[in-house]
Amino acid sequence: MKESNKVFPSLAQAAAAVREGAFGTAAVGEKSHNATAASGTAANESPRSFGSFAAAAAAHKAAGPQLGASQEGQKALVLCSGGVDSTTLLAMAVERYGAENVFALSISYGQRHEKEIESAKAVAAYYGVEQRFLDLSAIFADSNCSLLAHSTDQVPEESYAEQLDESNGAPVSTYVPFRNGLFLSSAASMALSLGASVLYYGAHHDDWAGNAYPDCSLEFVYAMNLAIMEGTGGELRMEAPFVEWSKADIVKRGLELGVPYELTWSCYEGGNYPCGACGTCIDRNRAFELNGVRDPLLDVLDAQRAQAGE
Repeated sequence: MKESNKVFPSLAQAAAAVREGAFGTAAVGEKSHNATAASGTAANESPRSFGSFAAAAAAHKAAGPQLGASQEGQKALVLCSGGVDSTTLLAMAVERYGAENVFALSISYGQRHEKEIESAKAVAAYYGVEQRFLDLSAIFADSNCSLLAHSTDQVPEESYAEQLDESNGAPVSTYVPFRNGLFLSSAASMALSLGASVLYYGAHHDDWAGNAYPDCSLEFVYAMNLAIMEGTGGELRMEAPFVEWSKADIVKRGLELGVPYELTWSCYEGGNYPCGACGTCIDRNRAFELNGVRDPLLDVLDAQRAQAGE
């Protein structure tokens, strides 16, 4: 039988390779993340081991933090939420492929506010890329996730590590049920329709450490990439170059690229100023601190307040 040119021709072969112990026995999450520990993210990494897709992911991950090699005329679609991670990824994609070959996809899912969509629009306009939108909010109508506008729960004002301690390792309350799986499936269909050959996803290490957001994990990323490659006949692949990076690592790269972080938004609350207390605010602030700079967004907002006499 002629084999595919993919890393693994099928999910079955990937599973077989793992069962045969082809990738050793080391546990996931052995890489040290000083920035993660300093930010208060759970130090206890994912409990998964190399008896899963993580084995193949670790064995075949791209060398270094750069995007995969591009080809002339290749197009890319980037999931763009308007936050730090996806904006940095968009900057990297534009640098590699050129703005004319990059699409930004922003998704509404019933979140508490429109600030992140507004930021995504500003970021896409800054980089001059074509932007598309989807509204998937109806799918989460029955979820009481605290991140959703109709939820009766409040967004926790504490770090992810503290939330995980209280939940005994279950995903945090701001985990939207399989949201990223839905996003990636939808984005894959759109990317293929637009003639793109690569789909970029900004999941990073701090989001899946300790199982806070399981649909950001190394295993999830690898399994979704396999599904996308299989389901598109190898015409589309997914890349998540930040999946083993801390948020501080991402900010470091973004600062090198001159990413306009003052246009981005991360806070789970709407308002005119980040709350500074929710998990994502805590992580964001710490990421900039670890790079020796203040969040540019706060500088801009403080200047606006001063000008308004507040």
